[in-house]
Amino acid sequence: MTATQTVYLFLFDTLSDWEIGYVTTGLNNPMMQKTPGAYRLKTFSIDGRPVRSAGGLNITPDISMDEVTLSGAEMLILPGGASWEKGAHEDVAELAKTFHDNNLKVAAICGATYGLARIGLLDSIRHTSNAKAYLEASNYQGGNHYVGALAVHDENVITASGTAPLEFAREIFQTLHLYKDDVLRAWYELFKTSSPEAFPALMNALEA
Repeated sequence: MTATQTVYLFLFDTLSDWEIGYVTTGLNNPMMQKTPGAYRLKTFSIDGRPVRSAGGLNITPDISMDEVTLSGAEMLILPGGASWEKGAHEDVAELAKTFHDNNLKVAAICGATYGLARIGLLDSIRHTSNAKAYLEASNYQGGNHYVGALAVHDENVITASGTAPLEFAREIFQTLHLYKDDVLRAWYELFKTSSPEAFPALMNALEA
């Protein structure tokens, strides 16, 4: 049996909590997962102390950044927040580069893409963000690889616009093979369209 792999999620004051709601629920709820127990979500802040999100949620992380290890790791997830644009969290952006250099997965949304752009991680891979001009303010060199899409996955790096938490989650779930393909399609259709047929379709996919 394959050992449980760790998915790390960075927490910080004023993080955009709405951008990771689908992701955390999917990873922590085994009901629809193809292989329940394949992953565990572990949260961390710089010093291990609680943070307060932009939505006013007080969140206690599991560990500090010093306790993050590449051994047994599968992915690092970085939520957005305005502090990325102010040059904060560069040590976490460098951690993302270390993950990438070791063939591990990185997922960044909204302001976190700015943090990756600042350190050059997006210079040579396809990516997206809130807008191309938004990243250009970071003086990055990856403009030719910018894609005008809600979410992009290339070379183990997932990037997404801050308006696309659903697409961000879909890319993460697909990359981790968290759901069966038909379940993932039905799940996305349900939350994207809210059509009356979508929920029964998801239930049918789960029973197949």
